[in-house]
Parts: sequence; structure tokens; C-alpha cells
Amino acid sequence: MRNSTERRQEIYDKIKASSKQEYILSEMRRLGFWNEEDLDFEAVNLFFKQESELSAKLQKLLREKRVIEDPEAFLAKKHQERKIASKASQKETKERREKTRLEKAEKWRVSKAKDIVYLGENYSHQLNDKTSDASRLKAQSLPVMHHAEDLALAMKISIGELRFLSYSRKNSKISHYKRFQVAKKTGGYRLISAPMPKLKKTQHWILENILNNVPVHENAHGCVIGKSIKTNAIPHVGKDVVINQDFKNFFPSVTYNRIKGVFKSLGYSNQVATILSLLCSEPKILDISLLGEDYYAQQGERFLPQGSPCSPAITNILCKKLDHRLSGLAKKYGFEYTRYVDDITFSSNNNNFKKITPLLKYSRYIVNSENFKLHPEKLRVMKRNAKQEVTGVVVNEKANISKKSLKRFRTLLFQIEKDGIEGKFWNKSGNVLAQIDGYANFIYQIDQDKGVVYKKRVNAILETYKYKENHRSKYISNTNKGSASSFGRFVKKIASLFRK
Repeated sequence: MRNSTERRQEIYDKIKASSKQEYILSEMRRLGFWNEEDLDFEAVNLFFKQESELSAKLQKLLREKRVIEDPEAFLAKKHQERKIASKASQKETKERREKTRLEKAEKWRVSKAKDIVYLGENYSHQLNDKTSDASRLKAQSLPVMHHAEDLALAMKISIGELRFLSYSRKNSKISHYKRFQVAKKTGGYRLISAPMPKLKKTQHWILENILNNVPVHENAHGCVIGKSIKTNAIPHVGKDVVINQDFKNFFPSVTYNRIKGVFKSLGYSNQVATILSLLCSEPKILDISLLGEDYYAQQGERFLPQGSPCSPAITNILCKKLDHRLSGLAKKYGFEYTRYVDDITFSSNNNNFKKITPLLKYSRYIVNSENFKLHPEKLRVMKRNAKQEVTGVVVNEKANISKKSLKRFRTLLFQIEKDGIEGKFWNKSGNVLAQIDGYANFIYQIDQDKGVVYKKRVNAILETYKYKENHRSKYISNTNKGSASSFGRFVKKIASLFRK
């Protein structure tokens, strides 16, 4: 039965492959009904084949005729044809879109690994400009970098890390700064933003490889290599009158556009200047707790943070024109001029008291025209018969330490040596070991003979309490003014934060 079924299926397959007549003829030929010489089998096969083709065409035409004569069948057929064509088109479109998506994803992956195309709203529109002025950069001995890949390579970090550190997020769960407040001498608080380790490392690279190589005005002393608060004070030693003025909101007044302008003026492309500016700036942050999680909400425009090692150096470059104008004004009226970060000082020896009023008037005009503001409550005019101080250094006869502060410091060291550090402090609360270490270095910077004595006593105390200074920012060592200055106090606070 099985063989009969298989045989029958084999016959059906052969008939289906040719035609019934062809199969019968081939079987009759196989069984010997005709001799090869009696019949032209090729001609007969050709005839049957042509007959089969004509029959198939006829059947097709008849089907089409029936469809045409039946409108519903005709429409159904057209609908079916369109449906098949539509499905084919949809499949082709889907395959094309998927291919495009994969190509775009791969292109984006490669781009992300080598380029930065977005850094947040309002900061990404010029990232396509990747051509720096190489000749200008070389003339200033600055590293030539055209785009983000060059910058990341120079900093020895990945593009991803560079993007992470410079991305401006409206709302984020992370912050690249540790923020705290330091009490001001005149009341109120100063917000300090100390960069976290990864950002601080990139900021130090910018400072050492770019900003420190840009020449600044000779009368700028703050955070300038080879200069200090002592070199800032010496021009004002032994003068008849010394005038001190402070800027109001100095670092916050230097906004993102001004920071970017500094890097653009050096010759860097828009992409590099944008990234550098974002690395050196911060926005005002509102801390928000929601559903048990902390968020940092960005408010307003970015500006220079107080606590970044780059901030003073950027202001020195930005204030070069200001320093030229104020130096010219000082010479016109017979005064000396210096600036230490946000403190400006004028002094004169020729009893030029009548010229103080026009000097102050025009200096305020110059400062305002350079987009800064002087603090109205921090103007000090010190005559020779009173104590004259410049950034915490007494300058009546020579650059010296305040006797009152020195006596208080000596008393504090004696109390610590006698009773220990518990309950002791130098400037309000804080790490007293870090504070006395900082002030001893301040004394040494002004007067090495006295400084050696005090550093020896302080080092003995530090050794007793196993205090070791693991890290000191160059920014701190260049900007420490001592206890007589509010700026010096917040610098010491940063120093205590960095020492772990």
C-alpha cells in the first residue's frame, strides 16, 4: 500500500512538472509502444510544451476576463495587489530606516569617542568651530589645541570624562564643587566653591599650561609666579598716604561670556574656548531635596567660582587693561599703584592729599567702565601717623607683620604648647592646626628671620598631633594674606579643607 501511494505521488509530481500528455508519451516511449525511428519525440515534446504554455495563457486570460466582467472581483484583486505592494514597500522602508538608525548610532558612537557636540542649553551653538589660531598660540608659547580631542589628549583624560566635567546641567544629582560659607570680617558670609578632585586636576592643568604663560600687568601681584603679598606691599612702604579699595563681588562679576572671551583672545577655537570656560566657571546652585534624593538646580549665568585655582589667574588677564589705566591714572597724580586679586592700593609720598579726591573719582569711573564695581564700604585712607596696611602687611616703615596679631599668635602657640589644642582657635572656628600652619608660613613669607622661629614651634606642635600636610594648592600658597584680610581668612579655610 505504501509503495502504491509513493508511486502515485511520483506520477503526480511528474505530471505537475510537465503535462499529462508529455508524461503519457514518455511512459509509452519507455514501455516500447513506439520505436525511436517511427516518431520524432523531440518534435512531439515541443508540441506538447507549446500546447501547455498556450493552455496556461488561455486560462489566465479567461480568469482575467471573469474578473473584468465581475467588478467586485476586479476591485478585490486590485486591493490585494495594492496590499501586497504596500507590505513590500513597508518592509523595504522599515529595513532602510533600521539601516539608517544603525549607521547613525554607529556614527554617534564614534563621534562621542572623539568629539563633543553638546554641552548643555546655551553653550553648544558654537562647538562646530574647531579651528584655533595656531600662529598666535605659538607666539605666546601656549599649547595648540583645535578641538576637544586635542584638549582631552593634552589633559590625559578621555573625551567622556572631559564631557562629564564640562557639561552644564540644569538639574543634576552630582556637583563638581564642595560649597561652604566663610564669615567675613565686615559681617555676612562669603561663598566658597572648592572643586572636587577630578575638576581640580583639570583646573590646575589649565592654570599651569595656559593661564600662567600669559603675561599680565607688572602691577598685578596676586597669584602671579614670583610675586606675593610682600611684593604687593613693598611699593607702598614709608608713604605719606596709603589708599586701599576692594572690588565688590569680584569673581561673581566675571561671567561665562567674559571668561570665554579670555580664551578666545588667546587664539583658541570656539569649541576649545567653550570647554575651558565651562571647566573654569560655575552657576549659582539651589540645593533641593525631593523624595529622599538631593538635587542641584542651576540658576542664572555661570561665573568664576571663589575657590578655583584658575579664577585669580583669569581675572589677572581680564584686568590687564584695567591695570594699565589705573597705573596711568596713578602716575598722573603722583601715586604708586598695585593690585592683589580684588584689592587695589594707591600710595604717595609728596603730601598729595588734595589729589586724593580726583584720584578716587576717576579710579571709580575706570573700574566701572571695565565692568567691575568698588565696594563703597571698603575704602581706607591711611596716613603716616596711623597704622598702614596693604593686604595684611604693615607698611609704615617696612613690610612687616602687625605687632598685635603677632603677639596674639605667640600667645596662642604658648597656650597650645601648655594645654593642648582643645578649645583653641586662631580665626573663629576651624582646624586650628591648619590655621597656625598657614599663619606661620605667612610670617615666613614676610619676615624670614621671625618666620623660622615660628615655623619651628608650629612644626613641633604639628608633629605632636600627627598632623601632616598632604596637599597644598599653589593657588592657596600664592594668595594667603594672613589674618588681617578677609580674603586671607577664606583662603585659609580652603587650605584646611584641602588638607586631609
